[in-house]
Amino acid sequence: MFDLNEEQQMILETVRKIAEKEIAPRAAELDEHGHFPKHTLKVFSENGILNPLLPADFGGVEQSFLTFAMILEEIGRVCASSALLLIAQADGTLPILHGGSQQLKDKYLNRLGGDSQALTALAATEPFAGSDILSMRTRAVRHGETFVLNGRKCFITNGSVADFFVAYAYTDPEKKARGISAFVVEKGFKGLAYGKNENKMGMRGSINSELIFEDMEVPAENLIGEQGEGFANLMTTLGMSRLFCAAQAVGIAQGALDHAVAYARERVQFRKPIAALAPIQFMVADMAAAIESSRLLTYTAAELFDRDRKQEARVKAALAKFLASDTAMKVTTDAVQIMGGYGYMKDFPVERMMRDAKLTQIYTGTNQIMRLVAGRSILKV
Repeated sequence: MFDLNEEQQMILETVRKIAEKEIAPRAAELDEHGHFPKHTLKVFSENGILNPLLPADFGGVEQSFLTFAMILEEIGRVCASSALLLIAQADGTLPILHGGSQQLKDKYLNRLGGDSQALTALAATEPFAGSDILSMRTRAVRHGETFVLNGRKCFITNGSVADFFVAYAYTDPEKKARGISAFVVEKGFKGLAYGKNENKMGMRGSINSELIFEDMEVPAENLIGEQGEGFANLMTTLGMSRLFCAAQAVGIAQGALDHAVAYARERVQFRKPIAALAPIQFMVADMAAAIESSRLLTYTAAELFDRDRKQEARVKAALAKFLASDTAMKVTTDAVQIMGGYGYMKDFPVERMMRDAKLTQIYTGTNQIMRLVAGRSILKV
C-alpha cells in the first residue's frame, strides 16, 4: 500500500544503520545527563537528514511526508530525543515555508541547506497558554520598520540552542485569533533573553527552554505573511507536527516491543522461556496489533499530506497522534511489566522509553484536545 522508490529505500536503510551504530549507543548517556545530542546533530547534518522536508531550492533533500514519518519512526525506535531534534527542525521551518515571503525564505531557509548544522524552533507555548493558545500574553507593537515584542515562552524545544526560531505574538488582541502574528527571531536580537532549561521526566536528550522577550526588536521584514495571519500559520504547522509526533510514538512503541520480545525469548522461569507462557503471548500480540494499527494510520495521514488533501490529512494526523501516543504509553508500560524488575532498571532501555512515551501524549496538543479536534471535524460541529 505504501510503496517506496529506490531513493526512499536507500534513505531509510541509511537511517536504520545510523540509528543502530551512531544513535542507540549514546541514548542512555543523553538521558542520564540531559545532554543536547551534539553528535547526533553532526551525524544528521553530514547525512542530509537534519531537514528532510526542506525543498531542493534551499539546499534540502525535499523528501515526502511519508518518508519523513518513516525516518522519525526509525530514529524514535532507539532514541526519542534524537527524533525530537528532527521534529523541532521541521516545526521551525514549516511556518516560514508555508507563510513567508520569498525574501524571508531565501534569508532563513537557505541557512538550513546542505550539511548545515543550524538549528531552529517553534515558540508558541506560554505559561498561561498551552492548549488554549489564544490566551497568550506576548504582544508585538510596530514602531516604524521594527516590531517590539514583550512576553515569555516556555517549554520551547531547541529554545536556547536555536540559531533562529518562529515566535507568535498578538499584534491586535481585540481580534483574538485574527490578531496573532508570526515572526522570525534570530539569536542575538536585542531584547531576547533566556530563562531556564527544563529538567524533564523524559526525552531528556533534548533542550526545552524558557524564552524571555523584553522590548525585543524584530525587523518588520521578519513578519511571516501579513499581520493577523499567525494563528492560521500556527494551526497549519501543528496539524503537520501531530503527524511527526505520531511517527515518533510508533517508533518508541516498536523499540519497546523489540526489547520485550528479545527478553521474553531468553528469560527462563518455571524451566522454560517466559515467551512460552500464554499471558506473555497475549500481551505481545496486543502490543503488536496496536503498533501496526498506529503505524497504518500514521502512514495514511502522511500520504494524505503528500497528496495535498490537507483537511482530511489534519483529521487523520490528530487521530494518529492520540492513537499512536496512547499506544506508546501502553506498550512501553507492558514492556516494563514483561521484563519485571529488570525492566524497571536503567540497565535496560524500556524504562527510558516509558518516560519518553509520556511526552507524546502531551506535546503538539494533548490527547484530550486531539480527540476534540477529530470529533468536531467528524461530526461537523
